[in-house]
Amino acid sequence: MPPRMQVLGVSVHFLPITMRMPLKFGREIVTEVVCCRVRMKVADERGNRADGWGETPLIAQWGWASERLSYAERLTTMQEFCLQLTKAWAEFDEAGHAFEIGHAFLSQVLPSLLSQLNAERTDSEPMPYLAALICNAPFDLALHDAYGNLVGLPTYATYRPPFLRFDLSAYLERDEEADFRGKFPADFLLADPPKKLLAWHLVGAKDPLTEDDLTGEEPDDGYPVLLRDWILRDGLKCLKVKLTGTDFDWDYARFVRVGQIASAHDVMWLTADFNCTVTDPQYVVAFLDKLLSEHPRLWQMLLYIEQPFPYDLEAHPIDVRAIATRKPLFMDESAHDWRFVRLGRKLGWTGVALKTCKTQTGALLMQAWAKAHGMLLMVQDLTNPMLALISHVLLAAHADTLMGVEVNAMQFYPEASAPEAQVHPLLYRRVDGCVDLSSVRGNGFGYRLAEMRRLLPEPTLTVGEL
Repeated sequence: MPPRMQVLGVSVHFLPITMRMPLKFGREIVTEVVCCRVRMKVADERGNRADGWGETPLIAQWGWASERLSYAERLTTMQEFCLQLTKAWAEFDEAGHAFEIGHAFLSQVLPSLLSQLNAERTDSEPMPYLAALICNAPFDLALHDAYGNLVGLPTYATYRPPFLRFDLSAYLERDEEADFRGKFPADFLLADPPKKLLAWHLVGAKDPLTEDDLTGEEPDDGYPVLLRDWILRDGLKCLKVKLTGTDFDWDYARFVRVGQIASAHDVMWLTADFNCTVTDPQYVVAFLDKLLSEHPRLWQMLLYIEQPFPYDLEAHPIDVRAIATRKPLFMDESAHDWRFVRLGRKLGWTGVALKTCKTQTGALLMQAWAKAHGMLLMVQDLTNPMLALISHVLLAAHADTLMGVEVNAMQFYPEASAPEAQVHPLLYRRVDGCVDLSSVRGNGFGYRLAEMRRLLPEPTLTVGEL
């Protein structure tokens, strides 16, 4: 029988990073990031022990959009919640595979912790569940890494019997289209994942496209600034264009400008991301129809549309079929878990953008449900640097995405990942439009931590035995 592990102790580090260029999406601008890095010690019933590591950037502007609270207040609250999670995880006595423990924590602990936090914030805006998922993600990732290290296998080799005691019917509801009895996460993942993936480059709403956009405040640090230079340096083939969702003329003109630069430099694919700011499907329908009429080549290059509408599907149950009949439409912020994916599919959404920042456990469940129901998949970035990039790209390689993976930490803070890039140079630098994860190998998530010269600050908090 495979080992059943338990958590012995947890420590958390906060790693601040300053962005070389501002990143604007939706109504907010990101200029700095704090990454939460978690170490987790586990043991099995035979006394064998192992460490696991996980990391996620706490990008409050994405997970907690607010017009009332400052970024600093939201970030501080998320960091404080991470410290509460450190204690909760160290005290959680569930035993089994990481997938089983992770699901139990998501079901039994995280909702009550969030409710308790928000009950204490009576004079302020409650923290949304999406932000709580981001805070929990590095702990869940560390758990999955630890299990692979404990059994001496890559983590993705353990998402099947005999390591898992229960099939997916214990977690996902059966319906007329899919029966999960006898099915495990591995049945919906690629057994032989590719070592190279096409890389999607993010074109932020503040990014200068041509010399005319330069303000003189751009960094002179040896990295490209203009879109053309990024395309030529990295051989880019896929561009993701951030739009406002509130200014139709600006959005359309911006997309056309990006598309024309892309077309002139042999870029193959585009996508448009409205970041939850659209409230009427006709906004996107008019955008697509105008593009088809005036720029049919760019319309053909547009592979899919990402999350135009508010992420709370229950509060905003918008029928999106008018868009989905024109282009594939992907859920992102609204896909909190597989139940929201199910609701989205009923409303007409055709794809899901998975993110490790919503936990590895949750991503595996969403991936299995979506694939069983014929939905398309992508794996989207949260501007993941350092260790966060490795687990992110591993998910994309195994998930069988529509087209590659979004990776943009090398645009906004490339030097932050310098120690990791020494070990995985072709993962942290896009070459010929691709990232290469062939250097990721070994047990767990294959970080190869022992080879990295990363000097961590003292943990902000340690609970239990490490």
